[in-house]
This record gives sequence, C-alpha cells and structure tokens, in this order.
Amino acid sequence: MTASQAMPTERARLLDSLAEDRVWDIAIVGGGATGLGVALDAAARGYSVVLVESHDFAKGTSSRATKLVHGGVRYLAQGNVSLVREALHERTTLLKNAPHLAQPLAFVMPSYKLWETPFYGVGLKMYDALAGSAGLGSTQFLSARETAAALPNIRREGLKGGVKYWDGQFDDARLALALARTAAARGALLVNYCEATTLLHENGKVAGLRCRDTEGGRAFELRAKGVINATGVWVDSLRQQDGEAVGRPVEPMVAPSQGVHVVVDKAFLPGTHALLVPKTADGRVLFGVPWLGKLILGTTDTPRDDLAREPRPFREELEFILTESARYLSRAPRREDIRSMWVGLRPLVKPRGEDAEQTKAISREHTVLVSRGGLVTVTGGKWTTYRAMAEDVLEKCFVAHLLERTDAGVTANLPLVGATSAAHSTSIGAAPGLHLYGSDAPQVQALPGSDHALGGGLTEAMVRFAARHEYARTAEDVLARRSRLLFLDARLAGELAPAVSEILREETGADPRQAEFEALAASYLELPA
Repeated sequence: MTASQAMPTERARLLDSLAEDRVWDIAIVGGGATGLGVALDAAARGYSVVLVESHDFAKGTSSRATKLVHGGVRYLAQGNVSLVREALHERTTLLKNAPHLAQPLAFVMPSYKLWETPFYGVGLKMYDALAGSAGLGSTQFLSARETAAALPNIRREGLKGGVKYWDGQFDDARLALALARTAAARGALLVNYCEATTLLHENGKVAGLRCRDTEGGRAFELRAKGVINATGVWVDSLRQQDGEAVGRPVEPMVAPSQGVHVVVDKAFLPGTHALLVPKTADGRVLFGVPWLGKLILGTTDTPRDDLAREPRPFREELEFILTESARYLSRAPRREDIRSMWVGLRPLVKPRGEDAEQTKAISREHTVLVSRGGLVTVTGGKWTTYRAMAEDVLEKCFVAHLLERTDAGVTANLPLVGATSAAHSTSIGAAPGLHLYGSDAPQVQALPGSDHALGGGLTEAMVRFAARHEYARTAEDVLARRSRLLFLDARLAGELAPAVSEILREETGADPRQAEFEALAASYLELPA
C-alpha cells in the first residue's frame, strides 16, 4: 500500500457511517490486537465489518507488550509444543507483512554455570527445529568472550559462555494501528472512543449492539449477523450482560495477570542483542530488550483482581526487576534511572477446577466461545498469534451459522499499511523516527511542519498525520501510541503535551485532554514506595 492511498480518518464521516441503517455481517467490540485482527480478516474476505472501541485502539494490553514477536521459549519449557509451533509460523508471517514495524532480533542467554550452555542450547536447537523453514537464524553456542562482546555491560565474573538464538520484536501500538488502517482500506468501519453500552437480543439471540460516542454523546444502534466480544481482560462484562438477557448467569473466564516493564537508557545494555535470563532466583524470566533507542527490562506475572485501565506496579515487582538486573549487569540501573514504567494486563483464561492464582501455570493459548445467545467471545492468546486467532473466530462463526463460510488464509500474504517491498534497513532498536512509517513516510513529509522537530523523534507533521490518517484524538493518542514517547521517556512526553495539544486542536477542533495526559505521564514515573 503506497503513501498516496493513506485514508482520511475524519471523525464526523466515521460517525455518519456508523449511523447508517443497515445490517452488518460482523460487529466487533474491542480495538486491541484481537479485535483488529478479526476486523482485517473478515474485511479481507469480503464481509461487512464494523468495530467500536471504548477508548483508543490498543489503549489496553495491546500497547503494553514486552515488544516481542516470539514462539515462546518458556512455553516450550512447559511442553506446550503446539502453541510454540503455531506462534513460530505466525512470527514469520507477521515479520513479512509489516517489515517496517516487526523485525528479527538476536537474543543472548548468558551462562554462569557449566551445565547451562548445553542445557539451554539443546532446548533452543529444538526451538529452531520447530521453526523449520520459518527460522530466523541458527542457535549458536558462545564462549565467555563472545557472550561479553554481544552483551556489553554483562557481568563477567563467573561468566562461562552463552547461547545466541533468534526471535522477533515489534512496535505493538503502531502495528495495531496498521491493522486498523489496513482493515479500513478493505472496507471496514472502525471507530475509537465509541463505547458499546448494550447488546441487542431478538428471540433470545444476539442481534447487534448499542454504542455511544464518548466525545459527543451521540448514540447508535448497530444490527449485525454476528457480534464478536474481543475486549481482552474485560470480556466478562459483555458475557454477563448476554447471560442476563437470556436468563443464564455465566462464570467469569478471565484470570488477569499483570506484567511490569521498566525502561532505562540504552547505555545499560549497548549493542544490538537482547538479554534473556530463563530462570531468575525465583524461577521467573527476565528480558532486557533494546527498543526504540531505550532498554526495556521485565517482566512480571502477578495475579490481579481489579481491571484498572492504568494499572500500576507493585513495589515487589519493581524490586524484582531491579534486583535481578543487578545480578547480570555490571552497571545496573537504579530507581532514579527509570525513564518510564508501565504495566500490561494479560487476559489469561481460567482453567476449570484449577487455582486461578497460579497465573504462571495457566496456558497462554486463546479461547473462543459461542454463547447460547450467539455472542462470540475471544480472549487469551498473545500478540504474535493475532492472525491465527482471527481465523479461529471466523471458523466459530461459520460453525454457529452466523456467517456463510469462506476460505481462510487471505491475510497470510497481505502486507499491512506502510509495508515496503525493499528490505527494511533501520532497526526497531534504533531511536524512533520517520522510518517507522514505512511507505507512508513521503506523505508524512508532505504535511506542514515536517522540518519542525518537537522532540523524541516526533515532528509537527507526524502529529498532523496522526490526526488526519491515524484516528488520533488526544495528546495521549499521539504521545503514547502514534509516537511511543510515553513508554520511552515519560518526562519528555509530558513536556511535549502542550505543543502536541495545540496542533491537535487546530486539526480536530476537539479537546486534546492535555491536563489529563500530563497527569498520566507523571504517573509513569511514580515509583511504588
């Protein structure tokens, strides 16, 4: 898709389309990775598709991943071969269809005990074997010197060697946006800041939904042959509403788990390799991932009962990340070195008869359920397998006779908006800039303010492009998810809020909610006591 094809996302036009009197093939609730993946797959097969999202696209978990496109080394250790094989296949598809946003990344696993290199190396050779022709590179055994060269600042005392293997990394929020824009180019209607308020039932069956524009308050009624509940950790809310409507109470199916990520300067792990510690002192995994000019350290896996839109880390989670980092880095980051800190909620599916508190043991595989009323709910899974999840959702729609069957596989070779045919030369690990726009870069540069740098790799033209072509409405939309500055340097993001808000007011005429974002940015620097 070329820059000349970038579609406008004028909100008034989107809302007018939402008000049309028609019956959609599919109405999707939820604008994260899963919902957007379903929207693209369905639209690419020729179905009429509408998607509504109560906040911004990828506002929740889908913008707070560890930024890895991976098969899941730890899932292989758990013996979940089928999940790993599927994810490795999907990894290759994702990297091929969005090379400007998803690329291979080399990981190094340092060994401080003689048995670790052969033990983990054999496991990673199995990882290679499962990938087959979809592999990104061969696993290599490294000497202590080679390991230290690949991971500058790694603690050398007691270092025995290491293992190098390949996975992928990506810009999650911008990939979600690319899914939304590609689906729109295929005829789907997608509207953010539009909350689904009520399911519509006819004769005991789901027949659509009511929704409300959260900016202006305008209400809409959407009639659809199938309604997809793709709201991540929040899926139980619509499920319960569906159950109440037909007199059948439902049991909650999601056991939320939160993952904390700490961002520090790249100087704490220079170079182009990521760090993986497969088993920390308490048995967890520790990543150090170079991303957009910074270093992400994480993550945790902590049960959480509430479903906060902006969850915050617990003190013990922060201490775990800093303490374990200090065990492996010669110069370790301290609390004052943190540039941003953010939390993602994983929608893990509760297994029947198992203690939901043990979230590390719960499978990361996705689940698709069709209620007696016909509501299709999908949750669980992970970013890497979003496309396979979408195909499973549509298969369930066929089985439930909600849609006429069509062939799967249409998105396997469908480049996303911005994808270029040429090899992408700029790493996702590099500081953010125009390269993240891929083939849209010329259109960005053609807008006013292309030579006006605001800071953090963001220009005035990028803000205008976000408002005109990327559904951006608020300062947070731009600084958290069109640019990723909130996740990279929260203080700088807060400082840029006034300039970004002024441009957005000019472009949209709407309230960019500047003060709200400034408070949010400050919270990304608040450390738990």
